[in-house]
Amino acid sequence: MYAVGDYIVHPGQGVCQIEGVIKSPEALYQLLPVGQRHPVRISFPVSIEDRLRPVLSHDEAQEIIDDYPAMRLDDFEARNNSLEEEHYKNEIRKGSCRDSVRIVKTFHARIADLSARNKKPPVAYERILKQARERSYVELSVALGCTPDDVVMLFEGSADESASQN
Repeated sequence: MYAVGDYIVHPGQGVCQIEGVIKSPEALYQLLPVGQRHPVRISFPVSIEDRLRPVLSHDEAQEIIDDYPAMRLDDFEARNNSLEEEHYKNEIRKGSCRDSVRIVKTFHARIADLSARNKKPPVAYERILKQARERSYVELSVALGCTPDDVVMLFEGSADESASQN
């Protein structure tokens, strides 16, 4: 069981802080999503807490940032954009922070590739990129004790370091 004050990752809402536990008929976590403009408190049954996962540790978050330049792109492609979008949204919801970061890198590369060929990327690509960015940046910022903007700068620094070493 998680404790009040712990940060966890809710499959639909992303990073949340546990504000309390209500013991009425069924034990419920009171969760407050982090990093949203208008967060709404969520009640989540303790009985299915296996769907929640703890936020990364500081070391795990730093490892993801350090590994970013060498991280492989995801090669999944479906017959159409809606199937592809559904696949990636499920992966963002149910996967780890590393999965979300890999999706960010993948769609950043896909959009850049299409733009370089003077083609307009599908709107679904932008939606997937935005969702994966928000999910991963908030979790990494909580793990590292900084802001999401600082996380962006850490990724840029990591990419710059990798480019200068090559």
